[in-house]
Amino acid sequence: MTRPTRARAALAVAVLCTAAALAGCTPDARPRAAAQAAATTAPAAHAPVDTSCQPRRSLRPTGALPQPGKMPAGSYMAQIQKRGRLVLGTSQDTLLFSSRNPFTGAVEGFDVDMGRQIAEAIFGDPGKLKIKVIPNDKRVDDAADGTVDLVAYTMTINCARWKRVNFSTVYYDAGQKVLVSTTSPAKGIADLRDQRVCAPNGSTSLENIAKHPAKPIPVGRASFGDCLVAFQQNEVDAISTDDTILAGLAAQDPYAQVVGEKFTEEPYGLAMSPEHPEFTRFVNAVLERNRANGTWKRTYDRWLGRFGAAPQPPAPEYRD
Repeated sequence: MTRPTRARAALAVAVLCTAAALAGCTPDARPRAAAQAAATTAPAAHAPVDTSCQPRRSLRPTGALPQPGKMPAGSYMAQIQKRGRLVLGTSQDTLLFSSRNPFTGAVEGFDVDMGRQIAEAIFGDPGKLKIKVIPNDKRVDDAADGTVDLVAYTMTINCARWKRVNFSTVYYDAGQKVLVSTTSPAKGIADLRDQRVCAPNGSTSLENIAKHPAKPIPVGRASFGDCLVAFQQNEVDAISTDDTILAGLAAQDPYAQVVGEKFTEEPYGLAMSPEHPEFTRFVNAVLERNRANGTWKRTYDRWLGRFGAAPQPPAPEYRD
């Protein structure tokens, strides 16, 4: 049984309108050929996993947090304060974590609130935040070279990435699942042998698809929204990424469902340049405070409360 492509094509246009920030979207905004051109060659199926570190461990905070507006002289936080804005790199199409509100045009979600909390700690004002939408496969590059101060982008902490950026302690624990059509018999990734499964380029999700023993066919797209469009246009059979992201995608498509158990662990961290370790320690101090004072729980309830009661926030782990 095939998916109802006519209805799905209309949904695809709606998704693209949102991702384009309502910028003059028309039904012709995403030709099929352009969507196909966005695919890239899949990663090697059996690339070795880098286990050279304990990735959940970050730099320990030192001392009490400075008062907002009074950042230590010579610190990177003082540079940000002088500039007047914290620059946050994030997505605009990851519903619930960082997506553009179709009514206000603002990018909002759990990840954006993480950035707002760091801005508030520096300035005393969570609005002192400049959002820079970046491609999924540029998250590490833009954090490493200082294009942005901070990346909050449903980004899995791993040893390979630690070699180029600093990560905060874990602020959210996710796990990879699969989204399929409501007419699909698949109950999980193991049922998708030789089927096309989409994930964003540069993501650990795409790597995990490539090395799964069921041998699905990994298909890369530029973003989660592009994967959803490819799914709606029958260019791929499934999408596989973190469970909470898939829940947001499924909420946009009545013909989609999330199935199966988690088959990976995906600890999310905030990424930043390793050139400023004092900033990493500062960010970790803010996260530690917000776990203790209930801010993390309130953030969860605001964006993810529809999935049930908030769990305990991830416990911080330190390497020094």
